[in-house]
Order: sequence, then C-alpha cells, then structure tokens
Amino acid sequence: MKIIYMGTPQFAVPGLEALIHSRHQVLAVCTQPDRPAGRGHKLTASPIKQLALQHDLPFFQPETLKFAESKETRAQLKKLGADIFVVAAYGLLLPKGILEMPPLGCINVHGSLLPKYRGASPIHAALLNGDSTTGITIMHMAQGIDTGDMILKGEIPILTGERFPSLHDRMAELGATLLLEALNKLENGTAPREVQNDADSSYAPMIAKSDAKINWAWSSDKICNLVRAFDPWPGPYTSYNGETIKIWGAEKVDYIYEGTPGTILLNDKVLLVKTGDGAVAITEIQGLGSKRMPTADFLRGREMLIGVVLA
Repeated sequence: MKIIYMGTPQFAVPGLEALIHSRHQVLAVCTQPDRPAGRGHKLTASPIKQLALQHDLPFFQPETLKFAESKETRAQLKKLGADIFVVAAYGLLLPKGILEMPPLGCINVHGSLLPKYRGASPIHAALLNGDSTTGITIMHMAQGIDTGDMILKGEIPILTGERFPSLHDRMAELGATLLLEALNKLENGTAPREVQNDADSSYAPMIAKSDAKINWAWSSDKICNLVRAFDPWPGPYTSYNGETIKIWGAEKVDYIYEGTPGTILLNDKVLLVKTGDGAVAITEIQGLGSKRMPTADFLRGREMLIGVVLA
C-alpha cells in the first residue's frame, strides 16, 4: 500500500522503520516542526524527521493541519495519492478533511488497550496507576480523541519496578509489529472493526511538569509509581529547605512512624522518608546543578538532616 506516515517522537520510529523495510511504500512523512532542545535550546529535528532524512523521504512540518492555515500542505498530501495515513504520536489533531482524504482513511498506533487511557500520555498513566499489563491498539481514527473503531490489540506485561524508558521502547516495538499486521488485514479486507465501549473509557491527559511533584502524604506505592512513570521527564521532584531535589529511585519500606509525611527518618546510604502509609527509601537522587547519582554518593557531599520535612 501507498502510505503517508505521521509521527514525531521516538515512539513513532519503529513503526516507520518497519514500513520502510516492508513491501509497502512510504510516500512521505508528516512530523512536527523543529523545536528548541537541550541546554543551548538549539533547533532540533524530531526523531521521525531524522529517520526520513536518512532514507531520503519527503517530509512535511506544518504547524497545524487546520483548514485555513494548511491549504498548501493539504494540497500536497492529496496530490501524493496515498491509500492510507498511518499516525503514531504525531501531536497534531487531524481535522475531518484530513481523516477523509485517503481512500482507506487514517489509522493510529495508540499506547494502551483502548478504551482505557485515551489521550496523550497512556504509558505514563499505566505506570502511575500501578497496572501489571498494558498494550497497543491499532485503530481507525475518528474526530473524537482516540474514540475510533479498533482493528488489533496486543497486550504486554509491565515488569516489576519497570520505568518509563524500557516500557516505552518495548511498546513501540510491539506497535510496529501490530501495524504491519493491521495493514495486511486492511489490504486483504479481513480487518475487524470493534466499536469502543465509551462507558469503559478513561483519559490520560498531557503531562505537565507540575504533575511530577511528590506529595508525601500519598501512599508509598503511589509515590514509587510516580517515580517510575516520570523518569526521565518531567522528573519527580521535592523540596529540601527550599531547594528542588529530583528523586530518581524510590522503594517501598515497611516502617511504622507516627509523624508528618515527608519527614526524613534516616540519612545513611539511603534517605528514609515518611509517607502517608509508611515510608520509602530514596535510592537515587539529584541536587540542583548536579547529576543524578546513588543516594549514598549524594549524602557524602552534603547534609540532609533527620527530622527535616520534604515539601
């Protein structure tokens, strides 16, 4: 099939790579415009644009696909004559005119088992909620947010203690595999269309930096899940005497202590911190202007006093 691929971050890369090396033809890609990145805020191409450049694929980088602002891009996309548009974490809403442009419509590689976790951050949501499994859904796109009919699902276990980076990478690879399977079914007319049950749906909104602030009154499990979900971005954080400290490793500890959540209980090799229902051991930490490191190394270079309450 002739395909236009729409994606932006690393999650979308395995899918495009799979299509490039398949019997299908990638006519072009759409990705978001170059954005400032890193300490120098240098304009940086998205992972999808970088891959397109490596394979000499034409690419488009519209700021929006809304009709009034994207007439030229729409005309170019239509002229290419794709059979189908494939979308994976593109980051722009596709209006009705785009959804209806290719004969086979648009399909999406979504990082959850729909209708659970519709929205922008399904992988984070699965980790935040302590789920034991998650998965990928290949779906037809509709005008609602991740509401379209489902074609294929693939389940994947969440490993004990697993953090966002490894789960993200495993899911992206699963998405690529399922994408090829779904395209084959669409091509030969055997693809199912399963309507989503809206009553079972949940929503995973876009993550903000403020979402990564630790509330020590939460349960130990919830705090550990937050640390797993927000590594490496936006980075779980707390405050010690007014200084922002990032917490990169946290383990639940059976500890009975009647006191204020956030209180430092022990500062030897690990920080033991009171939570809403017990305590967590902070095993990896990062201070302002320093690198992330084991807590034991961090404590050799500074003092964090027992009894101080993290905020």
